[in-house]
Amino acid sequence: MPINFGTDGWRAVISDTFTFHNLRMVTQAIADAIRSGHWHNSDAEDIKPDPNKIVVGFDTRFLSDRYARDVARVMAANGYTVHIAQADSSTPSISYAVKNLNAIAGIVITASHNAPRYSGVKLKAANGCSASPEQSRKVEVYLNDNQERGRGPNLMEWDQAVDKGLIISFNPVPAYYEHLRTLIDFDAIASNPPRVVVDSMHGSGRGMIKSILTGTGCEVSEIRGEMNPGFGGAHPEPIGTQLGALAGAISTGMGNLGLALDGDADRIGAMDERGNFVDPHKIMALSLKYLVDHRGLSGPAVRTVSTTRMIDRLAAKYDLPVYETPVGFNHIADYMISENVLIGGEESGGISIQGNIPEGDGVLMGLLLIEMVSVYGKSLNTLVNELLEEVGPAYYERKDQRLKYPIQKKEMVQYLLENKPAEIGGVKVTELLTIDGVKYIMEDDSWLLIRPSGTEPVLRVYAEGRTEQMVQALLGYGEEVAESIT
Repeated sequence: MPINFGTDGWRAVISDTFTFHNLRMVTQAIADAIRSGHWHNSDAEDIKPDPNKIVVGFDTRFLSDRYARDVARVMAANGYTVHIAQADSSTPSISYAVKNLNAIAGIVITASHNAPRYSGVKLKAANGCSASPEQSRKVEVYLNDNQERGRGPNLMEWDQAVDKGLIISFNPVPAYYEHLRTLIDFDAIASNPPRVVVDSMHGSGRGMIKSILTGTGCEVSEIRGEMNPGFGGAHPEPIGTQLGALAGAISTGMGNLGLALDGDADRIGAMDERGNFVDPHKIMALSLKYLVDHRGLSGPAVRTVSTTRMIDRLAAKYDLPVYETPVGFNHIADYMISENVLIGGEESGGISIQGNIPEGDGVLMGLLLIEMVSVYGKSLNTLVNELLEEVGPAYYERKDQRLKYPIQKKEMVQYLLENKPAEIGGVKVTELLTIDGVKYIMEDDSWLLIRPSGTEPVLRVYAEGRTEQMVQALLGYGEEVAESIT
């Protein structure tokens, strides 16, 4: 089975394609790609990384620590000095360590929010963000070339590499916490501390929010914070259907603000005091409003094509530019690198703010929600209702429609453009966008996005409407499209 890097690395089923042999081959290709030169564009960024330094981290999945050790052994055998995390660590903390330690790249063993049977590799650039598509393609070229030539990976014994100073264990958390303290007002939290329940979903963000809030007076209860490589049989994805445990904890009085992190803590979900799920769309919009209204900050807002247009309505009020990107945080990161972006985020829960590295960070955004609730002295439910009164209403839903066979994105886009409807659900279609799939913008600012999957015969259909009925009408049209091409 070919090994390909997607928008955020390589993921595969453990013991199927994700094997020690394949991982070593991928790591050797990474080593070769970095060594080939032109890995880091120092002219475009104000950092000069050490070309021989690598940071390695890992999550809580089955064999993740063992996989990470093998990555370190391969990189050490190729002459790199490897700083490897002492224990499972969140992806944002490792990403920050890459920049903080002035490393040329980072490698994180994680499959993020995927099912427990998966593992993966996230490859990080010198500034902490995900490797660019060009960097990932370079890795694939070396991987394919090595396989064709029958060239196996270089491998050094662990103890030998440690003795030579090529493998160094470190704790990424203290420096990461210091960074968070520059972005979050902990004094404001201490002045009016809420009672918080954190659902770490057995991921590598476990203990982080509770630990950094020590001394603020915040009463933090954590659930699903113990090591469990099977994630208790659930997907470690902070979406409403996976957060029954968090809703139960809030209903029993453990707290009045719920936060949920995904498997490697680069995504955030939330729950109000009534057990209502607060999705990333609302979290991003609330954060934008807070950063402008309370902190007096400004700058562009960046969102993916599948993320709420509440951002656009707020940005119009504040006279801020909005950039819309294809799906994938790497596209948001491009803007964060080149401009002083105020906030950037995507519907899956990867969100970042001004001053942070160009990487989604669930711990950071969870802390910002806590700060927000403390400063305003209002519940999350109240804040969401006030937001919707100002820029809503906004109802959102996504459905995946199965197809009988895969379809090329270019063909799908052409088909949708040729069969453009004049209206959907009785509302006029005023604009079509083709940034990523086809997006229909409606007269009332509702929208429908239809994107074919690049890896499976699935049509991804996203809809945001001003009423629940409109959302269903939009999704219904997406279903009709799926049926018409099968």
